[in-house]
Amino acid sequence: MMQTYDQDFVNPLRRKAHMIKRFTVITIAVLTSFLLVLAIHPAIVEYYTGDSLPLWSYVPDTISPEWEAFLLKKSKTRENSAPAPDDIAEWTKRQTEKIAEAEAEADEIAADFDIEYREIEIGGVPVVEVTPSSLASEEKVAVYTHGGAYVLNSAKGTLKNMAIFANATDLKVIGIDYTLAPHSKWQQTTDEVVSVFQALLAQGYAMDDIVLYGDSAGGGLAAGSTLKMRDLGMGMPAALVLWSPWADISETGDTYVTLRDAEPYYTYEDRLGPSALAYANKEDHQRPYVSPVYGDFSAGFPPTLIQGGTKEIFLSNFVRLYQALDQAGQTVKLDIYEGMPHVFQQKLPDTKESQDALKKVSSWVNEYLLKVE
Repeated sequence: MMQTYDQDFVNPLRRKAHMIKRFTVITIAVLTSFLLVLAIHPAIVEYYTGDSLPLWSYVPDTISPEWEAFLLKKSKTRENSAPAPDDIAEWTKRQTEKIAEAEAEADEIAADFDIEYREIEIGGVPVVEVTPSSLASEEKVAVYTHGGAYVLNSAKGTLKNMAIFANATDLKVIGIDYTLAPHSKWQQTTDEVVSVFQALLAQGYAMDDIVLYGDSAGGGLAAGSTLKMRDLGMGMPAALVLWSPWADISETGDTYVTLRDAEPYYTYEDRLGPSALAYANKEDHQRPYVSPVYGDFSAGFPPTLIQGGTKEIFLSNFVRLYQALDQAGQTVKLDIYEGMPHVFQQKLPDTKESQDALKKVSSWVNEYLLKVE
C-alpha cells in the first residue's frame, strides 16, 4: 500500500510541475511577443502605460505607404534651436555649411531629373536658370523664390524643387538667389525680387508671360513681392503657385497653437521665431509685404494656387490667405492634402500625394499662363 500511495502522490506532483513549466514557457513567449509589438507600435505603449507620446510622432493610416515610412523615420530635430536674430557670425557659419552641403548635390539632381542649369545674374541679382528636357513655350517662364525661413538655402541648393516644377510644367525656371536674413531685411529682399522682374521685362517678357512660384518662406516672399510690384505700378505675374506659404510670420492664427505639438519639423519658439526676427523687426511682422495675409487684395491679385498638408503649423496661414483672396473676389484655389507635412511635393515627388498635387500645378499653369484648353 505504501508504494502505491507514493506513486499516486508523486504523479500529481510531476504533472503539476510539468504544467507550471509549460505555463511559464507560454507566458514568457506571450510577454516577449507583446514587448516586440510595443517596440514596433509606440501608440500601443501609450494606450497600456498611459505615457504620452509627442503628437508630432503620430503617423496616420490614411496616407500612402511611402509617406508612412518617411514619417516613421523622421528624425527628432524639431526643437533644434536657431541662433539669436542678431548673431551674424553664427548665422553665417550655419548658412555656409548648409548651403555647401546642399549645392554639392546639384549635378546629381540635374542628372536624375534630366534638366540643365546655369548660374547667371539678372538685374544684378544672382539666379539659377533651370531648363527641362522639353519646353512648352520659349516665351513663357517661371520665377522661383526658395524656402528656408528666409535664413537658409540658396537657389542652387534647392535645385530639386525647381527641377520638379520645371518637369511638371515644361517651363524654364529662374530661381532667385536672394540675400538671406539677417544679412538682408525684408525691404532689400523684396527689392531683389522686384529687380529680377524689372530685368525680365527689359528683356522683352511681359508680366503675363511669367508665373511666380514659391515654397514656405519663398511662398510668403512671392505673395508679398507681388503686392509690392502691384503697388509700384509694374503689374503682376500671370499666376502664382504657393507651396506651404509662410504667409504670416507673426505667430498669429489657430494652428500656431492647435498644431504646435503636431508639427513634425520645427517649433516657432526654437526655429521660426528667431528666423522671423532676423528677417523683419517685430513691429514689421504684420506688414503686407512681410506677411501677405494682411494685404489689401481688392486692388487685384493674380490667380493663386495654394497647396499644403494637414500636419503643418502653417495650415491657418493657408486658410487665411485663401479667405483674404476669395473675399476680395480674386481667383484662388486652396488644395490641402491629408497627413502631409511641409512642402511634401519636393520630399517624395513620386508618391500619389505629390503626383496629385503636381498635376494640379500643371493644370493651373496651363490655364492661367499657357492658356491651354
